[in-house]
Amino acid sequence: MSVSIAGHGHIDPFLSKPKSEQMTLKSMVKGTKSMLRRYVGKWFYDKGIPFDAANSPYFPHMVNVIQRAGLRVKPPTAYKLSGPILDEEVEEVRKWNEEYKQSWPRTGITLLSDGWLNKVSKNKF
Repeated sequence: MSVSIAGHGHIDPFLSKPKSEQMTLKSMVKGTKSMLRRYVGKWFYDKGIPFDAANSPYFPHMVNVIQRAGLRVKPPTAYKLSGPILDEEVEEVRKWNEEYKQSWPRTGITLLSDGWLNKVSKNKF
């Protein structure tokens, strides 16, 4: 968040208007990469996300998909993350569990998992 302090400008220089001087393509790319790293860091710090989350196999995939999505893409809202997107992930895990159960007679291995309740206290698994 950019905040003005007693007329001395903004705390976050990334959120201020860009300078009007012409930049080279190389310096623009370098600046954009730096800005990406800084904002990812700011998000981690602001929300107390464990640094190890950057080691998740999903993290680089997320960044790649954001890059491919382009400039006009908007991030998902908290509602969508806690509702429709979560529901899609739960369904994917449910399907994976069903496929895994098919191997039980052959492998003799079972699956133990925790469950959780959704917003209306219904079991998700």
